[in-house]
Amino acid sequence: MHQGPWHVLHVVANHENKVARHLSIRSVEHYLPLYTERSRWTDRTVTLERPLFLGYVFVHLTPQNRLPLISTPGVIRLLGNSDSGLVTSEEISRIRQGLESGCILRPHPSVNVGMPVRVREGAFAGVEGIVTQLRQRCKVVISLATVRQSFSLETDLLDVEVLGSSISDANYSFDRASAFLHA
Repeated sequence: MHQGPWHVLHVVANHENKVARHLSIRSVEHYLPLYTERSRWTDRTVTLERPLFLGYVFVHLTPQNRLPLISTPGVIRLLGNSDSGLVTSEEISRIRQGLESGCILRPHPSVNVGMPVRVREGAFAGVEGIVTQLRQRCKVVISLATVRQSFSLETDLLDVEVLGSSISDANYSFDRASAFLHA
């Protein structure tokens, strides 16, 4: 198993699983992070596996597999080059470990409001994100800059460390959040 950085394939939305199957057939090392979600249909409730990053599959690129990668049905393009547009093995390992350990990871649109925090415990220890919701648990949005997408992590409030003052435009200060949390 290759330990270097991961390249990002931009693929046709909702074709991530098909692309992953093609990559498996071509013996290309890839990773497609999936989360499970219950969906209510008219006649029943089903559990579906959905991609954490819609429209993206992570691959290890070698000179030998570059052409098979970009010619795979459903692939739009390979992001970046050899120096930029890469995702570190550590980032992929954390996502993989988080999903395997039962962390609730869900796609989340990038946000520009909230409080910057650092996760203290678990698979995402040391990762910085933005708080988007405070209730019994804290919802932190973590961005994967390479694909310009984010996902949310639900964690205990005690497992996050505040990095600075609020950057929210909604008149929401940390003092008010602290008062809410300790009430």
